[in-house]
Amino acid sequence: MASTRDWFETVEEAQHRAKKRLPRSVYLALVAGTEKGLTAGDNVAAFDEITWRPHVADLHAKRETATTVMGQEVSMPVLVSPTGVQAVHPDGEVAVARAAAAQDVAMGLSSFASKPVEEVGAAHSKLFFQMYWVGSRETILARAERARAAGAKGLIMTLDWSFASRRDWGSPPIPDKIDLKNAVKFAPEVLRKPRWLATYLRSGGIPELSVPNLALGGEEPPNFFGAYGEWMGTPLPTWEDVAWLRQQWGGPFMLKGITRPDDARRAVDAGASAISVSTHGGNNLDGTPGAIRSLPGVVDAVGDQVEVVMDGGVRRGADVVKAMALGARAVMIGRAYLWGMAAGGERGVQNVLSIIRQGIDEALLGLGKASVHDLTREDVVLPPNFTRD
Repeated sequence: MASTRDWFETVEEAQHRAKKRLPRSVYLALVAGTEKGLTAGDNVAAFDEITWRPHVADLHAKRETATTVMGQEVSMPVLVSPTGVQAVHPDGEVAVARAAAAQDVAMGLSSFASKPVEEVGAAHSKLFFQMYWVGSRETILARAERARAAGAKGLIMTLDWSFASRRDWGSPPIPDKIDLKNAVKFAPEVLRKPRWLATYLRSGGIPELSVPNLALGGEEPPNFFGAYGEWMGTPLPTWEDVAWLRQQWGGPFMLKGITRPDDARRAVDAGASAISVSTHGGNNLDGTPGAIRSLPGVVDAVGDQVEVVMDGGVRRGADVVKAMALGARAVMIGRAYLWGMAAGGERGVQNVLSIIRQGIDEALLGLGKASVHDLTREDVVLPPNFTRD
């Protein structure tokens, strides 16, 4: 289906529309990636090195894409990845949740999200809450229990972050609050994007840049920099801390940020029920291989002891199928749905999910598979030295 005013046919087109619509600082925050952007680029480029071994006859008229992830039945092996502090659209994560519910996929909500977990949980029941190690054990557990009370079915603990923020193309300026001084400072780039501004004005305000899910017991939500400062000031978590939180939570528990087989085995020992092979979208240690390169080694290390998902560089349904052929249970998408959100709000997120769903179905057809569960490494061709384990 060719692109129209209200529909884009690829995630690439969604990115182009997002760039046209968003203020420069907001768009650059989405592009992100640290230092040279080597890892962010390789997350995407590595998929291009994987090629197919298709069939041409005896193909299946119907293909099954449904699966389960962390105990949740989903219509396709795609999860909405948690992303923090969205200034893309005033409806924020609530609109993302509605889109995910309409497409019957699960959603991860960041502890640095712009919307409270209670509002997001009311919009979608298949919700996982993502946490960083911020504050004391008691505070961390209280935030997890708040998420559980709001309907979260699983917990995602993100570990892949080294606080690197330098970017060779320049980091976008982010104000600590929107006051008169900052309004004047950012006015030139905002006024050049009148549609983005009008969307916020119609909603009754401008981005607050607060982090409501880190507040407890009626506390005033901290702003982003206050929350980030608390995170940086918290002693780094140990494997003992991981095991403690897993035990306290008691339900489905994903450890996000694994790239090494030995860390994958440690995650199993700590009690994780799922692992996300992830480079934090290239926002961690630049020069780490793209996530898809690390996936086979992690899968081989843990076998079927835990569910393995992959997060990084997915832009097409074909990418999902490639990841599953290499052993992933499902994938997570981040930038792709944010670009959809920027391009068309809730409808744009659904647009992205529809594109990916169709791409999965097309790849299954070409490979002669009746189900995503039938995929194996025999369905793809990897160049020499592709994997990094």
